[in-house]
Amino acid sequence: MPPLWQLWIDTGGTFTDCIALDPEGSSQCVKVLSSGAVRATVVSNGPRGPRLETRFDLPEGFFAGYRAVPLGEGTPALVEEWLADGTCRLLPAENGAGTPAFEPGQVLELLSPENAPILAARIATARALDQPLPPCDLRLATTRGTNALLERAGSRTVLFVTEGFADLLLIGDQARPDIFALAVERPAPLYERSVEVTGRLDAGGRELEPLDEEGLRTAARALVDEGFRAAAVALMHSYRNPDHERRAERILRSAGFRTVSCSAELAPLIKIVPRAHTAVVDAYLGRAVGGYLETTGAALSGGRESEAGEAGGVAPRVMTSAGGLAGFSSYRPKDSLLSGPAGGVVGAAAAGRASGHDRVIGFDMGGTSTDVSRYDGDFEYNFEFRVGDAVVVAPALAIETVASGGGSICRVDHGQLKVGPESAGARPGPACYGAGGPLTITDVNLLLGRIDPTAFGLPIDVAAAERRAAEALAGLGGVDEQLLGGFLAIANERMADAIRRISISRGYDPTDYALVSFGGAGGQHACAIASELGMETVIVPVDTSLLSAVGLGHAVLERFAHRQVLEPLDGGGVGSVVERLEREALGRLLEERGANLEGAAVRRRIVRLRLLGQETALEVEPGSAEEARSADAVAALFAERYEAVYGYPPPEHPIEVESIRVLASTAPAAARLDRAGTAGGREVESGEYRAWFAGWGTAALLRREDLAPGFERSGPCLVQEQHSITVVEPRWKLRVDEAHALVLEKAQGA
Repeated sequence: MPPLWQLWIDTGGTFTDCIALDPEGSSQCVKVLSSGAVRATVVSNGPRGPRLETRFDLPEGFFAGYRAVPLGEGTPALVEEWLADGTCRLLPAENGAGTPAFEPGQVLELLSPENAPILAARIATARALDQPLPPCDLRLATTRGTNALLERAGSRTVLFVTEGFADLLLIGDQARPDIFALAVERPAPLYERSVEVTGRLDAGGRELEPLDEEGLRTAARALVDEGFRAAAVALMHSYRNPDHERRAERILRSAGFRTVSCSAELAPLIKIVPRAHTAVVDAYLGRAVGGYLETTGAALSGGRESEAGEAGGVAPRVMTSAGGLAGFSSYRPKDSLLSGPAGGVVGAAAAGRASGHDRVIGFDMGGTSTDVSRYDGDFEYNFEFRVGDAVVVAPALAIETVASGGGSICRVDHGQLKVGPESAGARPGPACYGAGGPLTITDVNLLLGRIDPTAFGLPIDVAAAERRAAEALAGLGGVDEQLLGGFLAIANERMADAIRRISISRGYDPTDYALVSFGGAGGQHACAIASELGMETVIVPVDTSLLSAVGLGHAVLERFAHRQVLEPLDGGGVGSVVERLEREALGRLLEERGANLEGAAVRRRIVRLRLLGQETALEVEPGSAEEARSADAVAALFAERYEAVYGYPPPEHPIEVESIRVLASTAPAAARLDRAGTAGGREVESGEYRAWFAGWGTAALLRREDLAPGFERSGPCLVQEQHSITVVEPRWKLRVDEAHALVLEKAQGA
């Protein structure tokens, strides 16, 4: 197959990032708003229409068919013609409206009729709406499912549950998120209707009462007539015997349900409450995620239905919460909830290794939130996690998220400075974006001289940020640098505390790790966060604001297989379970059509063990298939882990195998992107910039493209690149390593 375009696209809450490699190997970065828009500034008006300026150099005709929507008040227009110099002819976008006139200096959004990933792909490949995208290898990470879940924007869903358990998820496990709250507010369930299903299995999976197929069929048809199309099925003990759930699925699909999610297929584990939650989440997000992927796939294939995108392309892949790739057809919505952050974890691990650090803490500060993670030679997983009000049983990278990002809203509440958790999002965005947004962390950094407005990736309105700051701080006497610095200190402490939860709280010392800083806002806060935690090294990799997209290039195809065991370790059945799971995981991996399966192998075996009679299990990882099949070897691993956690060896007591998971994956592929500077070890030209570091001072302003391996400089200085800026604070030193990463190190004695 000839070389293809490679597109790695991560859609976040505010921005969509794209790394594009053309067939010759040249790379470029594209960043658009996740609303599917590009910002443009009106330069002038002429007889053919206004001339607009964007950050992209695009061919004639590119924006024809886009809507031109003014920020703030104004009438939108439709772009009928787009010339190479940015001059465009406009038509009324609304019936009865005249063609609007835009004033020089006015900021518009050019809104695509397609979603943000396809917009980014078109910009990268310079293909207009009337042109098909070229054959490509697309890898996608998306927050589509997460946003739909948090915004309660999923499908109308019915829960089909064993008779007598209609209120199962309303009762739940009776855990109270705030045990001191006098008035407990129970969140509304994701499903709209609960239907009891007659039929029952015993704890061993044997049928006690047959499934009432006719009653189920009648109920299903009535619900379809009401407009329901999504169903979750969770029946008692189906993890032991999924027969009833499978028969129920066939009946529901024949009745007209388009999305049917069965708990035993998604999470074949004991505990019906989390299993039912998982089925509901998967069904609820079925159309939100599935429809989004269908739309993206159709745009890739020019409207033709094709798994591989046709025209010589390969099957598009999407990132799972576990940091691996899956084909669109095999992707489940429940696996999408940490899709974007997982790409960042993979990218941070690769960046750390490239700079000689196998132990890193990822610090991903974006526009809406901050995600932190720990990497210590391999990834750490959670197999049950919570997103919003939902509990999901699925493999996911261990990521801690805090509502603190560049778009976090800064305000004064009863005389107290507050930051977040609300965010300005992609629209209106921070005040300085010029769309009427509130004061945010990005605005605070701008006003404190920690962002150069002339080199930012979007048009910046400093005056708007100043107005919002004056409004927010009016009750405290007006704008004061100490107060603005207080907003930063609050945000920094919140993010540092998230890192403590994934390190100190789990027995790991953050000072043993390097901090890999990325995301559009990460570099502005990295030194302060590291100082707060006592960390001495910060790595800011190439393409720092797009590292989640870069992580897609390092990701591998992978599949998990898992089983509930609940048998004694010395019973002799563990080895056969491991063998079955290895075959299952590899078999599912090899089913991926059109994929490069080079190096496909079982990579990890995770066995959860506990003393018989206990509830809490500990995870151990046998290093080989032979070790996993040896009860003595697994018992030794359990004893070692038990003593590490509890401080003393386990008592002489039978050991029970709770569950086993096996991970099969393809071999990691190199995905290096060099954007080398030219300065080498010599001094580069720099400007001087006035910035706030607990007081106003002068900082050197450097351009990252001027810096190459060997460059060194002491702080304070600011390193500017297209989509982000790195703040090197006083008492920190900057150097550029062989991977072209910025390495920030605490000065001796600081």
